[in-house]
Amino acid sequence: MVGCRAARPGATLAGMTALRHPFARRRAALGAAVAAAVTAASAVGLPALADGGADTGPPATFRLPEPTGPHDVGTLDLHLVDADRPDPLADGEPRELMASVWYPAEHRRGKPATPYLSDGVARIYDQTSGHMGIDPGEVDFAGARTHAQTRAPVADGLTGAPVVVYSPGGGSPRFLGTTLVEELASHGFVVVTVDHPHQAPVEYPDRMTMPAPDPDMAAMLADRADDLSFVIDTIEELAAGAEPDAEGRPLPDGLAGALDPERVGVFGHSMGGFATAEAMLDDPRIDVGADLDGSMSPKYGRASQEGVDRPFLLMGGGENGDEGQPHHHLTTPEWNDFWANSPGWKRDLYLADAEHMSFTDFQAVFPQIRRPAGMDPEAVEGAIGTISPMRSVAVQRTYVTALFDHHLRGGPGDPFDTPSRYPQAEFID
Repeated sequence: MVGCRAARPGATLAGMTALRHPFARRRAALGAAVAAAVTAASAVGLPALADGGADTGPPATFRLPEPTGPHDVGTLDLHLVDADRPDPLADGEPRELMASVWYPAEHRRGKPATPYLSDGVARIYDQTSGHMGIDPGEVDFAGARTHAQTRAPVADGLTGAPVVVYSPGGGSPRFLGTTLVEELASHGFVVVTVDHPHQAPVEYPDRMTMPAPDPDMAAMLADRADDLSFVIDTIEELAAGAEPDAEGRPLPDGLAGALDPERVGVFGHSMGGFATAEAMLDDPRIDVGADLDGSMSPKYGRASQEGVDRPFLLMGGGENGDEGQPHHHLTTPEWNDFWANSPGWKRDLYLADAEHMSFTDFQAVFPQIRRPAGMDPEAVEGAIGTISPMRSVAVQRTYVTALFDHHLRGGPGDPFDTPSRYPQAEFID
């Protein structure tokens, strides 16, 4: 397929994950190199978000923070083919996506947890992290686990749950949002995460594809928005009882009835947040959206100039661009334009001591992996800032969940109308 390079063992992750894109801000640049080194490779836990272990010894192992909701979590992968949309970077073949569905479930005694990374992505990060001082085998990328079980039975009595779609940042696979995604599923949402081909390593059932070189960012942003609408099409098919997986894998019993395609939210990190706003311009099925620290440059999309007319949350951290200004709408020109042009409900939550990659699993990952992996402390700080990792995760989980609860389920009151309960975050009027 044109534009899809096979994984090259000698390539660096910085070159493969394409995090050097205009949607990642200056303060993220150093962190992006780090992020590239460990992207998706680290499913770490946060018992107390310890700094890791000794400098030598067995491969480092990690756990993601445990979700706090009342439900167990199930997950399954879908191979989706958009037969109506030729992919110019795939020699005109139909656009193909990999997605995962996360849902409230009933765990089966003795069944293993789902791996955090697919096998191919785990191998890529194991083999290509040397430029960060991580030798092959030094981190147990393949052994990292989620808190979900694959194809677990749907939670008893679950019907008509709102659906949320997640789009990762540029260069990042869909796995990097697992901390927030599992949290939402544990609180009763069905969540679909999606990989965007030619923009990150994507493992299909029969192959691995890599980011395209020299991407046209405007075209890729438009492709992302179309991907999100196609995923919503798929959600409608699932709810109607269809089984859209190209591999013919059946869905767990009860999943179709668990979905309410009339209540849909979308959120994303970085370029995924920008794509969320872009998709809302043309797809009225999206009821509410959120952008986690993603720029909205008018060079690449329309959102800042047109705004959206439905509820939208901006969540930013650290500094914006070369000016060193806080990354919120008062000091970020394209966010300011988006704010002024969006007549509906909107909020801007700012985490001053966070940074660009704080809004991914790396917020939990890096504090634990930095010592055993020999990571540069300055690079880690450039990626995730100096905010308390445990508090940063708590802030994001609290307000992302509250956003969708309030606007998709009619949760009581508006938790965004009172000051933040966390001193690490403030609402910007």
